[in-house]
Amino acid sequence: MGLKIGDQAPDFKLFSSDLKETSLADFKGKKLVLQFFPMAFTGTCTTQLCTMRDSFGFYQGMNAEVLGISVDSPFTLAKFKEEQFYQFPLLSDFNKETSTAYQSIYEEFVYNLKGVSKRAAFVIDEEGKIIYAEVLESAGDLPDFDAIKKVVEG
Repeated sequence: MGLKIGDQAPDFKLFSSDLKETSLADFKGKKLVLQFFPMAFTGTCTTQLCTMRDSFGFYQGMNAEVLGISVDSPFTLAKFKEEQFYQFPLLSDFNKETSTAYQSIYEEFVYNLKGVSKRAAFVIDEEGKIIYAEVLESAGDLPDFDAIKKVVEG
């Protein structure tokens, strides 16, 4: 069973692409949109995060923060963020603990890669409760961005 609406969001402490430790507690009092993605520099992942980039102003206006999370290293994520002009932090779940806690991880992915984040989206409210949860089995699918926006507007 995956995480569901009303559940307390699992805490995390991850390093961002600018090597700053970031935790769930840092966002108390704001809505938080978590976007898990399998790998930097791949087509669908770029589309997923560019969609968030292009609607970043909307989320800012709703007092919501956006985070991207993958198992890539902070150094890979720094280059990805720089090339794509993302305005939000990308967090490295290199040890796979957060992806596992959010039940958003492939045991085995393409090319025999093990322990890769699934494409998933969660919205967490100001009190740390999950108010939207979507974990996609197919890495080729994208989260429902309209549904995410509606939940954030609340």
